[in-house]
Amino acid sequence: MPDATVFEQATAMIENAWAQPIDELETLAVHRPVHDALLRSAMHIRSALVVSSNAAVVHQDRLHAMTRPGQVPAFYDLERITRSAVDLRVAQAESQARLQAIGHIIDAREAALPADRAPAIRLAQAAVARSVQAPRAPGQPPGQAAIPAAASEAAATSRPRR
Repeated sequence: MPDATVFEQATAMIENAWAQPIDELETLAVHRPVHDALLRSAMHIRSALVVSSNAAVVHQDRLHAMTRPGQVPAFYDLERITRSAVDLRVAQAESQARLQAIGHIIDAREAALPADRAPAIRLAQAAVARSVQAPRAPGQPPGQAAIPAAASEAAATSRPRR
């Protein structure tokens, strides 16, 4: 992505890591921050990246205006040119640091998830669905869900034996 801006690179990294469009991820990060703290962190850094990217564009435009072809800068403009160049480098460094931070968050997320996570997630969802749909035990009120089999077996084995 040589022609892509740092902001576009960050957006693409986040979309690829979470496999969802950025609009949906923004909604998830705002409405359910507890469920995925790493997503919230990545989105927070991405929003800060907007500021440093815009600052870099402003400083770059300022430098282009002061050093356009055919114009010889005045002596008093040299300090302004130097200051704008330094500010541009700082804004670019901040953008790169934020892009690296998003990369580190994505690496941490991948390291925290098990290697074969898709089947495990599906199995867990299926187990939850089965426990919710399990028939009620006799004498149990209609509003309560059935006790999962694993819990009832644990309760049965925890009684003292004679």
